[in-house]
Amino acid sequence: MRKTKAKKRPLLPDPKFNDQLVTRFVNNLMLDGKKSIAFKIFYDALDVVENKKGDQEKTCLEIWKDALTNVMPHVEVRSRRVGGANFQIPMPIRADRKISMAMKWLIKYARLRNDKSMALKLSAEILAAFREEGAAYKKKTDTHKMAEANKAFSHFKF
Repeated sequence: MRKTKAKKRPLLPDPKFNDQLVTRFVNNLMLDGKKSIAFKIFYDALDVVENKKGDQEKTCLEIWKDALTNVMPHVEVRSRRVGGANFQIPMPIRADRKISMAMKWLIKYARLRNDKSMALKLSAEILAAFREEGAAYKKKTDTHKMAEANKAFSHFKF
């Protein structure tokens, strides 16, 4: 690269839970720069999770963090051209990329759900991921299966 690597900008923690991870999630959830609407959607979704969690002793924020952890992939496949053929090579993922992939998958599959509002869609996807089911969790397992199937090509590392 010609230029120096860009510095990581510090994120301000969110107003309700005082957590930087929540702000990072809301930034991914936000559309058209409307952060206040994204915060409202996220907090409403956590309120719905709080009501639907049943007899769990965990708080809604802990359930969300567990759901995020359940969706986080540990390996991914990347294409590499070797001698005229493209191989899918399994690679371990950096910690910050794991988190961002999990957030993006949760949001993507929440948007694809059929519910009334985005808050309900997001809460349903969070609860599904917490129980290790749902589309975002399936995406993680598919990614891991793909890496497992291509384990033979792992000696072609970058």
